[in-house]
Amino acid sequence: MRAGRTALALVTAAGLGYDAYVHFDLAPTYDAIRTSSLSQGDLFRTEGVLAVLAAVAVFVRPRRYTAAAAFLVAVSALAAVLVYRYVDVGAIGPVPSMYEPAWYPEKSHAAWAEALAAVAAAALLLVVHLDRRRRDRRSSEDEQRDGGVLAPGAAPRNVIAAD
Repeated sequence: MRAGRTALALVTAAGLGYDAYVHFDLAPTYDAIRTSSLSQGDLFRTEGVLAVLAAVAVFVRPRRYTAAAAFLVAVSALAAVLVYRYVDVGAIGPVPSMYEPAWYPEKSHAAWAEALAAVAAAALLLVVHLDRRRRDRRSSEDEQRDGGVLAPGAAPRNVIAAD
């Protein structure tokens, strides 16, 4: 099951990595779209930083919390690109109007990468959860089989899980 977890973490990190690249690449283009305190370029840079952090975290330590964080970053980025593509939301407080009713290659590729990262992160979250349940069940069965008593000098197994 380790290979599956590693593959899902790699796909998630790659999708988020591409998402970060596109946001950093496009940020200067959107610096002119601004309110008095915030530009769309600033939001793109923030998304890029969050995507990098989530990608590194899920690749280095593929656990429930990193998979959940990666999922939230990817799905929020995908939701934003879809909403601002199809709905003219307008400016919301310090957030500028980011309506852009067009698709172009970099934008559509980023949307696909975000969707792929979100699906892979959700699958990783499920795999990690099922691994944890399987490990807990096995530990419980071992305790029942041993009558809850450890052999002299034996250390308890899986008392505290890694995640």
